[in-house]
Amino acid sequence: MIVRKKLSLIQRPKVPAWTLNPTPLPIMASEAVITLTEANFESEIASSNVPVIVDFWAPWCGPCKMLGPILDEMAKEQEGKVKIGKVNVDEAPNLSAKFGVRSIPMLVFFKDGAAKDSVVGVQSKDALTKRLAALG
Repeated sequence: MIVRKKLSLIQRPKVPAWTLNPTPLPIMASEAVITLTEANFESEIASSNVPVIVDFWAPWCGPCKMLGPILDEMAKEQEGKVKIGKVNVDEAPNLSAKFGVRSIPMLVFFKDGAAKDSVVGVQSKDALTKRLAALG
């Protein structure tokens, strides 16, 4: 009697499925980017003597992950000229509602404590720099 083994081209690992897709690490901003919450939002924006860019984002958002390094780079290059903060929409739903966030990433530009401009979606560093310059 001949026993035939079925050969598979795909080698399947003998591990539980949950170990194949571990929980992603949280997205961390650089030290130059501040984390804004419902508790510190008003004080950070009102006390700023430079323009502020607020990024409304979520860790599960692909475009938000693309925008993060651009904002980190801007925060480092323009330190002292602009303040950049991030609001996690899952952790601060009241802030999201206050500014009418319906899609993320959404950037809100503040000057003198008031929202002056906003944009939705991934933006280039040049586009963000131009919007900052337009604030005056």
